Amino acid sequence: MKKKIMFLFITVMMFSILLSGCGKEVAKVDNQSEQQTKISEEKDKSLEAIKKKGVLVLGLDDSFPPMGFRDEKGEIVGFDIDLAKEVAKRMGVELKVQPIDWDGKVLSLNNKDIDVIWNGLTVTEERKKQIGFSKVYLENKQVIVVKSDSDIETKKDLAKKIVAVQLGSSGEDALNADTDTINAIKELVKFSNYTEALLDLKAGRVDAVVIDEIVARYYMSKRQGEYKVAKEDFGKEGYAIGFRKGDTAFIDEVDKILDEMKKDGTAAKISQKWFGKDIVAK
Repeated sequence: MKKKIMFLFITVMMFSILLSGCGKEVAKVDNQSEQQTKISEEKDKSLEAIKKKGVLVLGLDDSFPPMGFRDEKGEIVGFDIDLAKEVAKRMGVELKVQPIDWDGKVLSLNNKDIDVIWNGLTVTEERKKQIGFSKVYLENKQVIVVKSDSDIETKKDLAKKIVAVQLGSSGEDALNADTDTINAIKELVKFSNYTEALLDLKAGRVDAVVIDEIVARYYMSKRQGEYKVAKEDFGKEGYAIGFRKGDTAFIDEVDKILDEMKKDGTAAKISQKWFGKDIVAK
């Protein structure tokens, strides 16, 4: 009987020690998780920094209608500008719009000359390596714009032709990624903006321009009968806002506000103003 009692006592003691060890291990894991979260929050003060500064600096190419461009008075306006103004307002900060060299946009962002790149910025795998992105808010594609009397309709028709792109644009990336097309063209001409590229197209100095469809449609609506879009394009893509890598809190806050604007109809109203319909990605 004494042996049984002793055996039972030892068993209970061993079980208690085991439970105590597990409890300590769980507590240790919980503490480590809390510490990691705290360290992460301490490192990422991106949202706090913007709110403390009281200003959100938006970098853009100011000749990119209807996303961001100068109107007749020289003021920078556009779809992205209206979206950004509302986001800044809901964040409780002022919006500052700052024109930049589009080809050097990533450098401007990472040097902290600007806080975001917000100007019809296409999400690409290469850019994902360099910067962070918000959710996609507009769908787009790279199209071929030619003069209205041109016989160019497909990518193969660009063979031995002079093709224009904007330097540092997703149109340039799309064309360079299409090996067959880029190797077949006669010459690739790079412009600092699409306005100059389309003027050269009109003058006959280039045969085609690879450009964002949203931008192309806007230009065409202002110059009826001058240009047309070829039947074949370079595929679908999405517009998103560019942030510095690691600015997770800032990105999350902007995404949250944009989601709210979609739900309450604000984003749709802005889209109606610039496009005549709601084309905001849901």
